[in-house]
Amino acid sequence: MESTPAKNKLFDKAVFKKEIQENVKLLFRKTIDHASQEEIFQAVSLAVKDIIVDEWLATHKTYNETNPKIVYYLSMEFLIGRALGNNLINLRCYKEVSEVLDEMGIDINVVEDQEPDPALGNGGLGRLAACFLDSLSTLGYPAYGCGIRYKYGLFKQKIENGYQIEVPDNWLKNGYPFEIKRAEYKQEIKFGGYVRVVWDEQAHKNRFVQTDYQSVYAVPYDLPIVGYGNNMINTLRIWDAEPIVEFNLESFDKGNYTKAVEQENLAKSIVEVLYPNDSHYSGKELRLKQQYFFVSASIQRAIQKYKELNNNDIHKLYEKVCFQMNDTHPTIAVAELMRILVDEEDLEWDEAWDITTKCCAYTNHTIMAEALEKWPVDLFMRLLPRVYQIVEEINRRFVNQIEERYPNQYNKVKSMAVIYEGQIRMANMAIVGGSSVNGVARLHTEILEKRELKDFYEMMPEKFSNKTNGITQRRFLLHANPLQAEWVTKKIGTDGWITDLSQIKGLEKYADDPTVQKEFMDIKYQNKLRLAKYIKEHNGIDVDPNTIFDVQVKRLHEYKRQLMNILHVMYLYNQLKANPNMDFYPTTFIFGAKAAAGYKRAKETIKLINSVADVVNNDPTINGKLKVVFIENYRVSNAEIIFAASDVSEQISTASKEASGTGNMKFMLNGALTIGTMDGANVEMAEEVGEENMFIFGMSAEEVMAYEANGGYNPYDIYNSDGDLRKVLEQLVDGTYSKEGDLFNEIYTSLLKGTGYDRPDVYFNLKDFRSYAQAQARVNKAYKDRNNWAKMAILNIASVGKFSSDRTIEEYVKDIWHLEKITVNV
Repeated sequence: MESTPAKNKLFDKAVFKKEIQENVKLLFRKTIDHASQEEIFQAVSLAVKDIIVDEWLATHKTYNETNPKIVYYLSMEFLIGRALGNNLINLRCYKEVSEVLDEMGIDINVVEDQEPDPALGNGGLGRLAACFLDSLSTLGYPAYGCGIRYKYGLFKQKIENGYQIEVPDNWLKNGYPFEIKRAEYKQEIKFGGYVRVVWDEQAHKNRFVQTDYQSVYAVPYDLPIVGYGNNMINTLRIWDAEPIVEFNLESFDKGNYTKAVEQENLAKSIVEVLYPNDSHYSGKELRLKQQYFFVSASIQRAIQKYKELNNNDIHKLYEKVCFQMNDTHPTIAVAELMRILVDEEDLEWDEAWDITTKCCAYTNHTIMAEALEKWPVDLFMRLLPRVYQIVEEINRRFVNQIEERYPNQYNKVKSMAVIYEGQIRMANMAIVGGSSVNGVARLHTEILEKRELKDFYEMMPEKFSNKTNGITQRRFLLHANPLQAEWVTKKIGTDGWITDLSQIKGLEKYADDPTVQKEFMDIKYQNKLRLAKYIKEHNGIDVDPNTIFDVQVKRLHEYKRQLMNILHVMYLYNQLKANPNMDFYPTTFIFGAKAAAGYKRAKETIKLINSVADVVNNDPTINGKLKVVFIENYRVSNAEIIFAASDVSEQISTASKEASGTGNMKFMLNGALTIGTMDGANVEMAEEVGEENMFIFGMSAEEVMAYEANGGYNPYDIYNSDGDLRKVLEQLVDGTYSKEGDLFNEIYTSLLKGTGYDRPDVYFNLKDFRSYAQAQARVNKAYKDRNNWAKMAILNIASVGKFSSDRTIEEYVKDIWHLEKITVNV
């Protein structure tokens, strides 16, 4: 078997041990014997940071010597997960650090558990960004992630009496050891005021000057993104806001205390939380402020860095800089880059536009209309007066182009204009102002080209491409599931899969081997024991690791259909009540999900799941055959434990709605079998592993879109014809799961009658229910044949190679970014 590459040459056991002891002394005035676990975490992290900084300095020295093209990945979210363990793995000294701590009587797992998950993201969008940064560093491509240093993130979820309660996620309260403040790179960000036009006599042109504005400083904090075994450290740069004038003593002395801290409050509000509730005007304004804040700061600094290395020659910016806009949140980058080039760099519009369109690229993550951001003109104009003028000019010129190309076709203007009916449509601006538009799975990209963005695709097909999402195997197998990782390396005879996941195909030849099948099932059992322990500690529920662990963990959204899953659990419960001896393999249904604070239906679904759990888990007559667990505060760190322990992966979104999904890939990598619709990347997973090794059900994307376009679906037809399902629906309102009988009325009404402007059962829960129940019955039957189940699981692992974020990044580099790899020597 090939050996693991030599350990990190900057690591020395004796030095590392001494450094931990010194750090405890310097930071906390203690000896190691008296330090708390949290203090030990801080001390160990700083010792690791010492190694990282040497490689980080070497990386930037190489940047400065070779002047490579850099991608700036702009994203509102980076769900990076805990850094300590991942950094040790990528530095290739996890085992050695574990041994040092062991010698000191310290358990590395306990130390890792002290680290808070950085609250810099929420869902798949942010986790994808984190995987991409990991891959960029590992592959040796120069990159910065650019985002916001949220003080409280989205929220920490608590479940009280079955309801989601949001509490602040104060992840920074003890300081974060891996970040470095870079005050020397602070940027001024201006809001409000108005634009004066001043005639420049020398240049014979108008100048546009923003006056009477409020401003804040954007101050960057840098986090290291460690490449695997290659000395490469890229940077995640998150921007904090600080007041220009910290404290107005004059106002304070006059008794105007609010005025005295006004600047500080403006700065604080920008970075307080991720996705402030935008159901009111001030929430919308704060979101737009956040987006402009980090985009403007990132672009300003990128241009400064470029000019330092390129003799101040702005004209070739596109040869060295690319801004990748992750969804619509950062797409104000198009207009901000234009503002800087025209107003500050003094370029003519046409040249500035040429540079901007070559520098910017846009990733579309959704076809859900509510996620394609639109800003009211009056809000945008008031908050960003000069940027608005630029958006107006972009729109004017583009509408002219549309009218030239499609005379008298007003529908084209209606669908493609950047400003329309008092709203600025950010996706449209991103498409017009960039060189590239990509979807994130083949089906998703096809839907964009043929339906959602059809007119754009027709007008500029050369901009469109697909980049199917991926995940980093280093976090989600090597770190999350060490038992399986070691087993894979042993079986295929190399650990090359760590940086080239296609090598995992070598497992395929063992799929029929009963000894190997047993080895896999034994590892899965160990991981289920670990999750069962976590559930006992956090939920107080005993779960049996011999049961099927059927898992749905992801953001709570109606299209992801957690509701259909729990309706099916209710259906199974009814079956077991009626026939306690029915042939049913005991199953534990595990959920984990945060619902957006203002998303009422999603929060009702969480309450329903917990109410069903209360009834089912406390009914002795079903002999423990069915259990329901809702894991509180789902996040990257507990996800790692969950993926490794799962038997069944629920990927059951309404076909056409899930752009890609990446949880589906993490489950597959860890040997869970998918029950899913032909949606997002599930389609490509089925191609890789074969539909016979998944449990596919439900309508196709075409069927869903046909019903949406033409009608013809009435959920009452199903209600009237399917007695079992009718009983489940009636139990929502008859008090079976709620002493207050009307608690789930709105869910019931939404499924059968519709609410507000929505048609009944918008996401086709009832339409797909029978197909889903049949697929679940196939799962239950299949699990009874353990050898065949293990065979299917091994084939899933062996077929996951395509779904590494390393492959995705190589595609972005080849087709969009055109970066060169750099080699870092230390």
